[in-house]
Amino acid sequence: MGGGRWAVSGADRIIRRSTAGAVLGVAAVAAAASYDHAYDLVRAHGESGWTARMVPLTVDGLIYASSMVMLDSARRKMPVPALARWLLGLGIAATLSANVAHGLGHGPAGAAVAAWPALALVGSYELLMMVIRGSQAAPSSMPGNVGNPDSLGERAAEIFADQLAADRVPSVRAIRTQLHVGQPRAQRLRDYLATGSARRTESPAA
Repeated sequence: MGGGRWAVSGADRIIRRSTAGAVLGVAAVAAAASYDHAYDLVRAHGESGWTARMVPLTVDGLIYASSMVMLDSARRKMPVPALARWLLGLGIAATLSANVAHGLGHGPAGAAVAAWPALALVGSYELLMMVIRGSQAAPSSMPGNVGNPDSLGERAAEIFADQLAADRVPSVRAIRTQLHVGQPRAQRLRDYLATGSARRTESPAA
């Protein structure tokens, strides 16, 4: 049983990592193309030297920084700062405008083709954020987690009812042996049982 669960967990990791790799690959290509478009546009409008090379980086860097702030807020379960949302929207508008302007000389089709790298880059950022959020949320949403137990948590409480009634929490090894689970899940089940036992201990005195 534990081997099957490990296989599922291993498959999840492979999917997440391969998805992240694909997203990063697309983002790298899109960023290079978007940078070239913005660089040409900046040079055509009077900038040169290091300034012309740095200005395009501020646009895509703003998108990345805003996305990371939003991700950090999500991980901390805090409201996303309004400034991060506004700056993300501003960065997206700026990179799209720059790429569209670069391709306008070749008509609507040229504008659409030039805009595609910017769209792919922004989409890649957001997909990467989703992958990261999913990997962070997975441990807290797994069955048997403290505060959100599934039927296995309830079963563990039944199996070790005598020990819990005596205010003793079963060991991780005992949980693994009785429920045929791996070390991480056994530890989460033990944490759940310890928390439940503490609540039961405190309730008579309340």
